[in-house]
Amino acid sequence: MAFDPKFWQELKEKNDIVEVIGSYVPLTRKGGQYWACCPFHHEKTPSFAIKQEDGFYHCFGCGVSGDVVKFVQQIESTDFIGAVRILANRAKMEVPESADYDGEKAAEIKRQKDTVLKILLDTARFYLSNLYGGDERAQAHLDYIQRRKISPSVAKKFGLGASLDYRSLPAYLMGKGYKREDLLASGAVSEDRHGKLTDSLAGRLIFPIINSLDEVVAFGGRVMEKTDFAKYKNTRETIVFNKRKNLYNINLLKKLKREEPIREVIMVEGYMDTISLYQAGFKNVVASMGTSLTKEQARLVKRYSDKVLISYDGDFAGQSADLRGLEILKNENITVRVVPLPDGKDPDDVAKEGAEAYRKCLDAALPLIDYKLHSLEGKFDLSHADEKRAYVAEALKVVQEAESESEKEELLKYVRDKSGITYQSLERDLNNLPELVKSVENAAIRETEETGDRYLRAERFILAAKLFSLPYAKDFDLKRLTFSNAAHKVIADFILAEEERGEKIRPSDVFDIFREESPELNAILDLNYGEKLSGPIAERFFADSVNTLEKESLSAKIKDLTAEFSSSKDVARRKEIAGEIDRLTRLLKGQT
Repeated sequence: MAFDPKFWQELKEKNDIVEVIGSYVPLTRKGGQYWACCPFHHEKTPSFAIKQEDGFYHCFGCGVSGDVVKFVQQIESTDFIGAVRILANRAKMEVPESADYDGEKAAEIKRQKDTVLKILLDTARFYLSNLYGGDERAQAHLDYIQRRKISPSVAKKFGLGASLDYRSLPAYLMGKGYKREDLLASGAVSEDRHGKLTDSLAGRLIFPIINSLDEVVAFGGRVMEKTDFAKYKNTRETIVFNKRKNLYNINLLKKLKREEPIREVIMVEGYMDTISLYQAGFKNVVASMGTSLTKEQARLVKRYSDKVLISYDGDFAGQSADLRGLEILKNENITVRVVPLPDGKDPDDVAKEGAEAYRKCLDAALPLIDYKLHSLEGKFDLSHADEKRAYVAEALKVVQEAESESEKEELLKYVRDKSGITYQSLERDLNNLPELVKSVENAAIRETEETGDRYLRAERFILAAKLFSLPYAKDFDLKRLTFSNAAHKVIADFILAEEERGEKIRPSDVFDIFREESPELNAILDLNYGEKLSGPIAERFFADSVNTLEKESLSAKIKDLTAEFSSSKDVARRKEIAGEIDRLTRLLKGQT
């Protein structure tokens, strides 16, 4: 989202990076800059540096870097917009809601959101008072909580409440002065077929859904009596709630992260699984509110840990349909393991047997590839020859995904033991499978890494020298070079644009472009500490780096022209190409 430039400038001016970071971690001033123990990894010696004048931070221990918005985004485990809102609130500023910035429209959207959030908070308080207010209709809800062995303190921790009927919630909210259209917009209230307002979760046990900013954004509800309908129901999506972008208990997970490092996150399906595990001591738990994981949920959980333990129902019927969701996690570079549970049991059942019982399940968690292999067994009857062959064919496709040869060997032995087919035969069949596209891509990446390090280092050094306005780089024109790395091209374009406008280059402004973590940007910033960019040796390395890239550019042009010369049948064009190749070759020799 692009904000009005005036708003953006004011936001950063009113949120000094040293003051903001200093409100979270102790700072020490040393050598003209501020240092701290990194809040994003554990260390005893401070390696987290803050450049106040340049407006950014960089950690030499774990490599994280960013501006004041990025810091809040990381420390608060929120998204970009969430960080902007936190900083705007700190500076007592209004956040524009539109990139085009229509003031009236932005004000109306903000009014709607604020009103809906107030309605939902009042609704949560109403449900809570219902549960403990002495009304005999709430006894069924209290009995259910007791049967599920949820303690009163934990029930209150999660804000559990009770809907007692269809009409009392709308009447209560109308009595507080809310408009009918706003009540309907909140999702907590619906219209029946006669046009009357009704409680969307009438008669149910209520589970408030709270986001990472501690805002009630929706509700889940469970029926208290037998029914042909689904036991659980959520309020509909609204201006503040999108199920794809939320995880149940993310608010308490965020608080946990502030108190201690989160090594891994346990992901379950539903509300009761979450609450039971939390009560059993497993506070690093969230619920996907169903089994269909989304990319947005994967990115949300990754803010807290890059290791996820999937703990769905133990009958495998609930798990076998979820491979797509697990792949989504894997594609976001999250390490995924699947927790095996006894058949017919869910995490809530096992947690009630005691923390040690569930801990044993966690200890037996399977890596994703092993889980995929195990899940195949229930699909085939290996006592029949045709089904055994089908099982082997599918199993080999899974084995092919293994990252290493040793892992493939281990998995092949497992398939051998299950199928009774010799290891040698399985290995031959595996090697005869069509090569995975991923493997080809990885090979290309390895080749690039082996041959491209020299050029990568040269590009980084040149950009760092320009970004931090080193005297020897001041008059160098970046247009002379062609950058091979995509991130480097973006940074070069930023520098050129600032120079053309006659503006001073502020390194922190680069973070306005890179909203996601950029390893290449971090590597460039890493060069700005110590003596890496200063002195005669650095100046010579800059010149050598320019020479290296210009030679590479000339060689690439000669290669392209040679290919064109070979394919061209036009005599005049071939003569023209030959002359250009000769000119470039002489230039190349002059740089050698």
